[in-house]
Amino acid sequence: MTETTVINKLRIAVCIATKGRAGVLVETLTEIRRQTRTPDRILVCYAEGADVTGLPNWPEIGLIKGPQGLTAQRNVLLDAATDCDIVLFFDDDFLPAPQYIDAIERVFCDHDEVIVTTGKVIADGEKGPGFSYDFARQVLAADLGGGPWSGLSAAWCGYGCNMAIRSAKIRGIDARFDERLALYGWYEDIDFTRRLGEHGKIIRVEAARGVHLGVKSGRTSGRRLGYSQVMNCVYLARKGTCPWKHALRSILKHLAVNLCRSVWPEAWVDRRGRLLGNLIALCDVCRGSMTPERVSAL
Repeated sequence: MTETTVINKLRIAVCIATKGRAGVLVETLTEIRRQTRTPDRILVCYAEGADVTGLPNWPEIGLIKGPQGLTAQRNVLLDAATDCDIVLFFDDDFLPAPQYIDAIERVFCDHDEVIVTTGKVIADGEKGPGFSYDFARQVLAADLGGGPWSGLSAAWCGYGCNMAIRSAKIRGIDARFDERLALYGWYEDIDFTRRLGEHGKIIRVEAARGVHLGVKSGRTSGRRLGYSQVMNCVYLARKGTCPWKHALRSILKHLAVNLCRSVWPEAWVDRRGRLLGNLIALCDVCRGSMTPERVSAL
């Protein structure tokens, strides 16, 4: 692509599922409003009134009350954005660089075969205690990533904190997030985008950049997350959307980390709770029980 590319402007909806992080959500929406290409719609799905307490009364933001759980909320958002060509999912703690939406719009306009795009996470607080907004903004300000017409590569799946889909194609195949992957969702992005990948290309857009804060508040309990770390992998492998090799590697990695670090856990991670959840899920799998939704009862 070159800078002379003619853009046939698409209708783009930014969609955010949120739970228990109203202050974080306000900061994220503030950054989204600074996009060089503003979204046509901003939709926020929440479960309880407290999830959106203190949210400014911005006219371009649509609030939708939905059930608790990431996959269920994202399905609500899909239904609400049927008038848009592109549905862009951001986590409520993902800060996009100002050119993010401009970059993905150009890709979708120029490449009809693309059904999913995912951006470049230049810093991910998910792998540690998380980042502050001040730090994330400093990272974005210092980033010298390419312009909105550079750096496309094939991706195995979309990363749930920042991924966009061509909504016309998913309506044609009635694609939905699997609501059996309850609460936190764990690997719901792999399941959803790998299924979409059968109908088009999944592309990583280098110029669609951002910082994932990895905020720890509002998360599900350690035991519940640990259960999903095992059960969701087995469920998706049997479903066929996650290769067994990838699923088993993920299970063994998380089981080993949770076991080793449960002796001296990080202050921001409930390692013992996660380990217990891992073991409960393994017992269920050994009994032949394939119930990812059981996480809601733990």
